[in-house]
Amino acid sequence: MSEILTLATENIISPIILSFVLGLLAALGRSDLTFPEAAAKALSIYLLFAIGFKGGVSVAGHGVDFTLVATLATGVVLSALLPFLAYAILRILSRLDRTNAAAVAGHYGSISIVTFLAGSSLLAQRGIASEGYMVAVAAVMEAPAILAALWLVSRGGKSRMDAGLLREILLNGSIVLLVGAFLIGWITGAEGMGKIEPFIGAPFQGVLCLFLLDMGLIAGRGLRQSRGTLGAGVLLFGVTMPVIGSFIGLGAAFLLGLSLGGTVLLMILAASASYIAVPAAMRVALPEADPAIYLTLSLGITFPFNLTVGIPIYFALATAVTGGS
Repeated sequence: MSEILTLATENIISPIILSFVLGLLAALGRSDLTFPEAAAKALSIYLLFAIGFKGGVSVAGHGVDFTLVATLATGVVLSALLPFLAYAILRILSRLDRTNAAAVAGHYGSISIVTFLAGSSLLAQRGIASEGYMVAVAAVMEAPAILAALWLVSRGGKSRMDAGLLREILLNGSIVLLVGAFLIGWITGAEGMGKIEPFIGAPFQGVLCLFLLDMGLIAGRGLRQSRGTLGAGVLLFGVTMPVIGSFIGLGAAFLLGLSLGGTVLLMILAASASYIAVPAAMRVALPEADPAIYLTLSLGITFPFNLTVGIPIYFALATAVTGGS
């Protein structure tokens, strides 16, 4: 427990977490601090390109093997099955109807790339390496969760799945950019990294701080505007589902034989909740679902929980299971 508290303290006082806290407090205090939409979009494009490119370069040096393929397949399975577990828990803990429960559940099978980045930063600060292909695992964990959520709703006869929606899900901008940058890094390898390292290396942490500042502003506004919308059971779900997902990710990582770094990242992926790709899909496929529930829960509750408390817990658990190697 003391190790977890130490890790949590170190994580909270890091620049990236404090940037998020600043944005959160500013929004809750009704400050007029804001980010231009174009600037926020540029920050997200930079981060997605950088993390994807770095992952591709790592795979180029590592090579394709059974563990890589098995880990990718595991990511797809986790993304497809976690929404069913989330849905069952929501139906027990809350009074959400089928549509809203399914919409929320889809968020918890998908991933938060920024939580993934925060975990990667923690590993980098501690000098812990991880499998470079984990960014590819993150990319494949977007779409299956959305499809699972729509299937859950279809049992009530309300699904709007069609070819157009499927195309929109698979060609979501964040997925395209992440996968595309990964492929560029894989093709160009270390030589390509050498050419653009000054662009995606040193500036990365600073850009991440600004991005999290904006995320804090968005989360704070969502929490302020959704008072009374989220019941106690829904709030409890927002902090328990990440922990449950992390344990499932830990078991999968153990069976795959991942390193400490890879185990932490797979736990984070299984514990995080989407607030970009899935909300966009839900707005199209399930317009009757309430964004004040699913977006505030994923971005305003689970995201801060993972950033401040969750990641240190997952790191400590992974260290205990892997022996720190």
